[in-house]
Amino acid sequence: MTVDTRATGVTLAASAEMLFVDVPVVERVRRLDDLGFQVEIWDWTTKDLAALAATGATFSSMTGYVTGDLTDESGIDALLASAERSLQAAAVIDSPRLNLHGTGLDPDGLPVVPRPVVGPTDWLTAARTLERVAALGERHGRVFTLENLNTAVDHPGVPFARAADTIALVQAVGSPYLRLNLDLYHAQIGEGNLVELVQGALPLIGEIQVADVPGRCEPGTGEIAYAAVAAALDRLGWTGVVGLEAWASSTPEQALQAFRSAFDAPVTPAP
Repeated sequence: MTVDTRATGVTLAASAEMLFVDVPVVERVRRLDDLGFQVEIWDWTTKDLAALAATGATFSSMTGYVTGDLTDESGIDALLASAERSLQAAAVIDSPRLNLHGTGLDPDGLPVVPRPVVGPTDWLTAARTLERVAALGERHGRVFTLENLNTAVDHPGVPFARAADTIALVQAVGSPYLRLNLDLYHAQIGEGNLVELVQGALPLIGEIQVADVPGRCEPGTGEIAYAAVAAALDRLGWTGVVGLEAWASSTPEQALQAFRSAFDAPVTPAP
């Protein structure tokens, strides 16, 4: 189905992992596509990629690794090997972006090997690992994104979790094949000051993800002034993807409508 997903310059996507969770993933993808959204998925190894591709949906992003991390020797090898496999999977559903984190996460979102403190050598090693990841992306014509997470609520013990950390690493690599997945839900919990964060990070952003705080539900259910965020994106000329990675506070349809409304008509501040 071809539907205009652009809203005030941005393209809207939504996570098939967190919406319509009472039906199989393929049906979730169909429903999001029918409603005019691009689709995000997480672990591709648990899914029938051919069936997802057959829906005709446009996929925005997927997880770009299966296991591994950025700093441990064996973890680096595992990360690079699974990134190669993920690129092959991305080709099946034509996902342009593949998402990474500071370390491998278990099914509950917790680090497989917690490492809340990293030293200078770890930073250098992580940047070199990400240079190799970006080179993989360049060879395949796809972009890897590094997502910030929060350690206070959802992901304790994850290294390189803050938006400031992911920004520093992406800047250090300096490749168009490694961008930020700037998750504003996580950033609000960890750092706040979202409008200035978006403005400062804009040249490095590959995708923006949103949910409200607290509760990780759709915009309008918490404390984040998403109208102000949307107005800032409009003012800055951002024309990329904004993805809803949130639970529905009521029905998925209502959550998606609230999301669309938040980014359809941003309030432009008076000059």
